[in-house]
Amino acid sequence: MTTILAAEPQLFVSDLPRACRFYVDTLGFEIAFSHGEPPSYAQVVRGGARLNLRHVDGPVFDEAFRERETDALAATLTLDDAGPLFREFQDADAPFHQMLRTEPWGARTFIVRDPDGNLILFAGKAG
Repeated sequence: MTTILAAEPQLFVSDLPRACRFYVDTLGFEIAFSHGEPPSYAQVVRGGARLNLRHVDGPVFDEAFRERETDALAATLTLDDAGPLFREFQDADAPFHQMLRTEPWGARTFIVRDPDGNLILFAGKAG
């Protein structure tokens, strides 16, 4: 039986250089690689998380979709403890869609919104 080792979500972005700057400068990721001239695809990495950024022309989300699905997530990243990372992102002025909270099932979560409207959930153990 094959074992799945990891997941690497693909996020659509309208401006790849801007997206890379956001993930590196605001969220502390590193660029693993970029592809194309000019680049149209890149991967950012932090710890065990890898996010693939793919350039698309035009807006990433239709306004009507975001109005209907205000909490539609693009990716979930699991953490050992959400508190310290939340405070790090606060200090970096990250745009939060949801502040740090404890969910009814015990996880501590927060959501960051990237410049294209991708919502990234960060979830850790209850603390």
